[in-house]
Amino acid sequence: MRVNAEPPGLEVDAILADPAIRIVVCCGSGGVGKTTTAAALALRAAEQHGRRTVVLTIDPARRLAQALGLTELDNTPRQVKGLQPDSAELQAMMLDMKRTFDEVVLAHTDPKKAEEIFANPFYQAMSSTFSGTQEYMAMEKLGQLRARDEWDLIVVDTPPSRSALDFLDAPARLSRFLDGKMLRLLLAPARAGGRSVFNLVSASFGLFSRTVTKILGAQLLTDLSGFVGALDSMFGGFRERAEQTYRVLQAPETAFLVVAAPEPDAVREAVYFAGRLAADRMPLAGLVLNRVVPVAAPRLSAGDARAAMARLEELGTHASTADVLRVHAELADQHDRQAEVSGRFFQEHPSVPVARVPAQPADVHDLDGLRSIGVTFAVTSSAG
Repeated sequence: MRVNAEPPGLEVDAILADPAIRIVVCCGSGGVGKTTTAAALALRAAEQHGRRTVVLTIDPARRLAQALGLTELDNTPRQVKGLQPDSAELQAMMLDMKRTFDEVVLAHTDPKKAEEIFANPFYQAMSSTFSGTQEYMAMEKLGQLRARDEWDLIVVDTPPSRSALDFLDAPARLSRFLDGKMLRLLLAPARAGGRSVFNLVSASFGLFSRTVTKILGAQLLTDLSGFVGALDSMFGGFRERAEQTYRVLQAPETAFLVVAAPEPDAVREAVYFAGRLAADRMPLAGLVLNRVVPVAAPRLSAGDARAAMARLEELGTHASTADVLRVHAELADQHDRQAEVSGRFFQEHPSVPVARVPAQPADVHDLDGLRSIGVTFAVTSSAG
């Protein structure tokens, strides 16, 4: 299923060089080269366009650190060395959601209250393992980086699969949580002078209290009540900062890049991402299509190549040429299959620009490999 016209070419270099663009967010499903793309973008912005750049990965994989020549990444930006020229500035970091949560608590409460929060078992679990905490803390960290205003460009590498966009939902989820009946119920003891949550709830909701206690357990409910009460003064700030960062993501200073490979599952996810960004009024800059099989002679079809190969084999001459034609036919077939799969995205989003990155001969594991990918970003044509 092919589209009739090629989509416009994505001018990646123009995005990276534009001083009005302060944030680039890479999103896409797992295994499509998203982390490598984010690193290549950040490196090119620093080296070729002289922008002070930081790349933040939310994916716990170590590929980004290895490719940038760092032994490890953590919650603190680390300087990448070996850049060309030496004056180029690039830093890299990986989100540590618990440490980020701890930093938020320390920044917005007094030391005694922070100590109380840190000791709460519910906080310890929530800050380390609860679903959704990572995405919200990613929003917090991005907001922190932007507020520091130390970099010309922030490149964000999001988690794989559809959770890559979960951080967009963080403000709304947080607002629903803060405004929910259960939360107000749990906050009531703290606001009522510290009366026991069980006594307070039992007074009006005896059956409900017994049911909740049975399901959650008395200790967990006590821990939860204490956690909510301790954080009561911080909730407004949580919501306000998350919503402010959300507005930044909607602003013209942000560019979203959907990263995909020409494979059915990855393209299907890319279609979803693009639609979701449009629905949320997020600025989608384009699609980066990775691992595209290049064809040296695009005008020579696979069928014509095989016909010529068969003729040479029949004549018993030019065996080397026949081998070249065979390889070309196989690559042309693969290229056509990729084009058909990719066409499903362009049918859904015909106006979204695309940059095609050729398949690399080997895994990218260092700065030179990232530079090779970066060179392909200088090509604005979408022909493929």
